[in-house]
Amino acid sequence: MKILANDGLDQSGIDALTEKGFEVITTKVPQEFLADFINVHSIRTLLVRSATTVRKELIDACPSLDIIGRGGVGMDNIDVDYARSKNIHVINTPAASSASVAELVFAHLFSGARFLQDSNRKMPLIGDTQFNQLKKSYEKGIELRGKTIGIIGMGRIGQEVARIALGLGMRVIAADNNIGRASIKVKFYNNQFINVDIETEPLEDVLKHADFITLHVPAQKGGCMIGAKEFSKMKDGAVIVNCSRGGVINEDELINALNSGKIAFAGLDVFNNEPTPSKEILNHPKISLSPHTGASTVEAQDRIGLSLAEQICSILQTY
Repeated sequence: MKILANDGLDQSGIDALTEKGFEVITTKVPQEFLADFINVHSIRTLLVRSATTVRKELIDACPSLDIIGRGGVGMDNIDVDYARSKNIHVINTPAASSASVAELVFAHLFSGARFLQDSNRKMPLIGDTQFNQLKKSYEKGIELRGKTIGIIGMGRIGQEVARIALGLGMRVIAADNNIGRASIKVKFYNNQFINVDIETEPLEDVLKHADFITLHVPAQKGGCMIGAKEFSKMKDGAVIVNCSRGGVINEDELINALNSGKIAFAGLDVFNNEPTPSKEILNHPKISLSPHTGASTVEAQDRIGLSLAEQICSILQTY
């Protein structure tokens, strides 16, 4: 039984599948040749991440498929309902990368709070000639401790963000239309822990009261979630981070808010036009940037690979 991991698969997943008798192919097949490759090689399982799309046309063209798997949380690049209507199993790994994405949120927050996104660009250029001037320009950094973080979307990743924030001594508020209360267990190195219950609030209240705002929501149908109206409700000098999906924030309005000073800085891991973000976004001195790497840690990829392997074995070995 052949498996095509078109966007790659961690070695732990490959080994687990190989041990069970599956053939794992990690050749990167261009989108336009994918259907032919699947049919020629009688692929039964197609694994993707964000680079490959699996739409109705591909599903119809590939009758050999039993499973479509997404290494990650969101499945907006897969026509999930249509695939399932064709009796194809659609799987993902919703818990495997939560901690990695949450840590990247704080990488962006710490970077912006201490101007690292700007100083890392300028120090190599003028650090040896204008050291004191740069030091002066970055003297108004801020601490996260004691500040309020607003989490929009309290799913697995949002709750991981809350755990880190609570450990840092931050006040946590959250908005989620589907979750009324989240019980957050904060574990410490010596096996001690605390439980903190967080009641979700209306989005407008979170926008109004948060010093830092982080988004953990799916792709939005019919427009963005954060635009000029939402920016106007935020505190002057608020911060926003998006490690969820491109299009959740209106990037033109974000630029306006950054230029006016309404928003102090932003952190972006996802963009409207991936894989070609706008030059204005990429060159803005108040934006900390990463190229959609929320789940790109050794630990997360190991968990993703093992989770996919376990699900595939459970499904295919019952045939």
